[in-house]
Amino acid sequence: MNQLPKRIAVLGGGSWGTAITKMLSEHKQSANSQISELRWWVRSPETAEYIRTNKRNPKYISSVEIHTNIVQVTSDIKEVINNSDILVFAVPSAFLKDALSTITADDLKGKFIVSAIKGLLPHSRQIVADFFQNEFAVPHENLLVISGPCHAEEVASEKLSYLTIAGLNEDMTNYFASLLACRYIRTIISVDITGTEYGAVLKNIYAVASGICHGVGYGDNFQAVLISNAIIEMERFLYKVHAHPREINHSAYLGDLLVTSYSQHSRNRTFGNMIGKGYSVKNAQLEMNMIAEGYYATKSMFELNKEKLHIDMPIAQAVYNIIYNNHPVKQEIELLSEKLI
Repeated sequence: MNQLPKRIAVLGGGSWGTAITKMLSEHKQSANSQISELRWWVRSPETAEYIRTNKRNPKYISSVEIHTNIVQVTSDIKEVINNSDILVFAVPSAFLKDALSTITADDLKGKFIVSAIKGLLPHSRQIVADFFQNEFAVPHENLLVISGPCHAEEVASEKLSYLTIAGLNEDMTNYFASLLACRYIRTIISVDITGTEYGAVLKNIYAVASGICHGVGYGDNFQAVLISNAIIEMERFLYKVHAHPREINHSAYLGDLLVTSYSQHSRNRTFGNMIGKGYSVKNAQLEMNMIAEGYYATKSMFELNKEKLHIDMPIAQAVYNIIYNNHPVKQEIELLSEKLI
């Protein structure tokens, strides 16, 4: 690239937004830093003020110290977008359209958009890259996607983690990957934007399924079969939507599925576990006080598959039947068990 974009912004005040801000802060403090300005947008003015004063996010992974001398924290989204070159979005997919309600295509012209969002836009059932292309005319070569396996909580405790950065602009993809890489983050490069995005959506649905099965009382043996079938189901879906020569066993697909389905940090697994134990969807959401993307993704994916794709997806279908059609959990999982191989 002739001139590297050096003004970076993270948009989203949740766990993942906090973790990405921490990673970029590591680079900003390094001797060879390419970042000239680092901004962080959080929706609530009160939260922004708390972070500026106390150097902690009061709601999410508050163990992370925010170096406010190098991170400009604000709740003014226009100011952040207008004064940044790379915009890293970590807003839950269900709220992204609303967050950008005051933003126009002109505001995003020439910007690089990085999606760290693992969900579909509920109103249009689009992956995030397609949303920015269709709604804001962002060129495909200006889009990047971050995928795991990587939990924010382990980034906070600086446990070695791996991220896949997908993009069609090779120079930009490598450059942004270098901004995230640090002593506890390794980065992997991919060109499979569509596959990594849809894979991240699906793994959240399968993690809900894993949690439901655990909550009902199924053991490790069954979980192994469930997740083995989930990766087959994912591969079948990804091939239909984008027949890219990907390796489904790589960390961006299978790795992210495994960690989201098994980890104690997985909010989607936690949500499913509560449903399996008999919580209503509403009560599970209230008790968690966090967004489980798999809840929204289940409905969007069901509708997308029913209307356009017609792919055999028994695990995703079972999750939909439980959380949207109120089918009895034990009965639905028993029916699912007869379809697994």
